[in-house]
Amino acid sequence: MEHISGDRRENRRYELVLELKWKLVRRRKVLESGSGRTLDLSSGGVLFEAGRPLPVGLQVEMSIAWPALLHNVAPMQLVVSGRVVRTDGARAAIQMVQHEFRTAGASVSEIRPGGSPGGQARHAPSPFAGSSKFGAM
Repeated sequence: MEHISGDRRENRRYELVLELKWKLVRRRKVLESGSGRTLDLSSGGVLFEAGRPLPVGLQVEMSIAWPALLHNVAPMQLVVSGRVVRTDGARAAIQMVQHEFRTAGASVSEIRPGGSPGGQARHAPSPFAGSSKFGAM
């Protein structure tokens, strides 16, 4: 019998520690919410500290404070939706279903000249393939 070793995940993981806010959702209702931090992330999922154990199988929506500014002006957040696939104490791993970069509190007019006041820039370049949209956090 041959032994397989090493990390066999499909997607490269990046060890980034970033602040986040999460919500457990079932049938569009928020069951619980909290804050935590990422431990690593990839285009397929996020490993994070939730502050408490989370149930496997439930949907999670999270907003992650991104370390880069859009046009060197606007703070950004990575908004992610997925399902809890495993836990280890207060650590949880989600399989990402959707993700989208958004600005965090800056209007389009503050980001680029001629933008409409009060809007939000939504299509910043993503380091992950396959960006998609879903409801606000």
